[in-house]
Amino acid sequence: MKKLIAAAAVALTAMTGTAFADGHDAYPERPVMMMVSYGAGGATDFQARIVTMTAGNEDALGMPIAIINKPGAGGRVGWNWFASQADADGYTLGAYNVPHFIAQSIEGGVSYSTESFEPIANWGADPAVFVVGADSEFNSMEDVVNYAKANPGKLTFSGAGLFVGHHIAALQLEKAAGVKLAYIPNNKGGAGAMKAVIAGEVLGGVNNLSDAFRAREAGNVKILGVFDLERNDFMPDVPTLKEQGFEIDNASVNFRGVMVPKGTPQPIIDKLAATVPEMFKNGRVAGKMKAGGSPMHIMTRDEVIAMWKAREETLKELLAGL
Repeated sequence: MKKLIAAAAVALTAMTGTAFADGHDAYPERPVMMMVSYGAGGATDFQARIVTMTAGNEDALGMPIAIINKPGAGGRVGWNWFASQADADGYTLGAYNVPHFIAQSIEGGVSYSTESFEPIANWGADPAVFVVGADSEFNSMEDVVNYAKANPGKLTFSGAGLFVGHHIAALQLEKAAGVKLAYIPNNKGGAGAMKAVIAGEVLGGVNNLSDAFRAREAGNVKILGVFDLERNDFMPDVPTLKEQGFEIDNASVNFRGVMVPKGTPQPIIDKLAATVPEMFKNGRVAGKMKAGGSPMHIMTRDEVIAMWKAREETLKELLAGL
């Protein structure tokens, strides 16, 4: 009997030692939450729900991911919460938007920077586009700029907030065209900004290509230009701003992906980094993203780290110049 007890004790010690050494083999053991810092119905929320829909599969995390919205101030409310209050235990993920959170941290007044978060993987790259109502008198960016020149500061147009991709695109347009525009940030994010265009509350708007794609499919808007280096496959008929004579690059393209708070255990980061990009590659995910006009651009953790660094350098230079 003593031999049996001794053997059991040795086995238990070995098991405990393995558990302490590893600590996170069973992760995740319960459902995971992902914070989206924009409202329900906008592009980030819409896409986040699609790319996480297979999380519960055995070949993914084996546990579902629930989306929690914390909108406000162009993403600042959610990211401030995520940086300062979210548990760094792997059960609270966050959706990132670049250039948004990086530009906001450069401008100041927020509790986060690239050092506050650990990237996991990128799922999409969504260019900004200039939209007007379906019945607008504007049919090209030249029409828009001519109006702005004739009516300084009176061309009202909406976007998802301050120092988000939409705002950066607007600042670039002002500089490239030599005009003064009346940018109106919407506290309900991209969805609210698009509704303002459709309702005629503003003369136009800068929005996400994916939101604009769905709005155009419904017959609610015209899309006059893409803030990117080349035309997009979802709307090959829409020229870039550069094609229309404005020296504007792709600094406002909205990269979206998953991150965790700084301090999350490395084994959990490693498991997420290995699993999440493969989850994004699921055929059902790709099909639903395509149907929603949402361009995918899958990147690994290492690729996102490099992208964040490069974008931060670009934005410091761009924002200083603007």
